[in-house]
Amino acid sequence: MPVNSRTAIVDKIRAIAGRVGESEGIEIVDVQLLGGGRARILRIFIDKPDGVTHGDCENISQQVGTILDAEDVIPGGSYTLEVSSPGVERRLAKPQDFERFVGRKIKVVLREPVENQKHWEGILSAFAGGVISVDPAPGRSIRIHLDQVDRANLKFEW
Repeated sequence: MPVNSRTAIVDKIRAIAGRVGESEGIEIVDVQLLGGGRARILRIFIDKPDGVTHGDCENISQQVGTILDAEDVIPGGSYTLEVSSPGVERRLAKPQDFERFVGRKIKVVLREPVENQKHWEGILSAFAGGVISVDPAPGRSIRIHLDQVDRANLKFEW
């Protein structure tokens, strides 16, 4: 399956899952379509403010799976659908993610170094105007434009 058609399929799945999630008060964090042929795996990561339950995963799986099959969204029809929470170190990708998690510890990997470093870890102290502020140490703050972020995750403290 060409990359552009895979992207179009994932976009369609994301839209379907988004409509279902919105009606249930559940955020669709990410959608991934991996593998090929009969070994394809469709992963949908969901979240909600008070946490995700097994029932939430089941509900989204049943509703989204039914729509995907009825509309034959995934050519060939053979895939495994997995619905789960993004976990305690969830990925941060959208501006809303950064707004929501101000005050929490994050890990950021940059496309280009800032102060000779591509990896930063610290408290997400602010997000405004497409710029995140990460405090790697008390009294020290690094400002990073979102378009410089290659990937970012919450960092769980054990």
